Amino acid sequence: MDPVSRSATLISERKLTSLTTIVAQELERLIITGYLKPGDRVNELRLAEELNVSRGIVREARRGLERAGLLTSIPNRGVFVKQVSKEEYIENSDVRAYITGFVCKCAAERGTLEQKEKLREQVSAMALAIREERAQDYYQMNLEFHEYILQVARHKRAADVYDDLVKDSHLVRKFTLKNQTAMAQSNEEHDKIVSAMEKGDAEAAYEAGFEHVKKGLVRWLSKESSEEDHKI
Repeated sequence: MDPVSRSATLISERKLTSLTTIVAQELERLIITGYLKPGDRVNELRLAEELNVSRGIVREARRGLERAGLLTSIPNRGVFVKQVSKEEYIENSDVRAYITGFVCKCAAERGTLEQKEKLREQVSAMALAIREERAQDYYQMNLEFHEYILQVARHKRAADVYDDLVKDSHLVRKFTLKNQTAMAQSNEEHDKIVSAMEKGDAEAAYEAGFEHVKKGLVRWLSKESSEEDHKI
């Protein structure tokens, strides 16, 4: 292959990769926002038409989300938005609690004054979203808050593990954080995490982060139990 042809091929591949990434991000957004719900079948043709891309692009994007744990493929049936069982979510929470505690500890030790001030501002913004009953905004802010803690912690391997766990638990956590009581409890826990970081108390930050995830699990189990009672 001559140099010009090779360059053209590389550019074409970069464009394809970029477009696939964009479509994967959009597909992930549709899942997280609830447009595509757990158990829903992913219609590649319809998505390709709606997003104005080729079906091949959607297929590549879908494969990436399968690897991320948001989608699952069932032979001879198709691809579906993943449904997480109670047992799977409990195990996810067990591990996520330790990772969350660890990154909060790192953030308390490594965070600058400006970074901790930003975390405090995020907690205040979430409090406003709760008062104004903006559940969708609160959930997005909640994700950004935890993502920023990862940045402050500066621990790549922990961030990679946390990212995998979070993707596997997005739908369940979103289900839990829909009412003001749950959001208020969650943000009180955020406040405790940031307070420990502001004091530079690494151990207290670890405990606050660990308990935040554990209490989130308790809220979900309580909500799950309540809904099961209503079905009887």
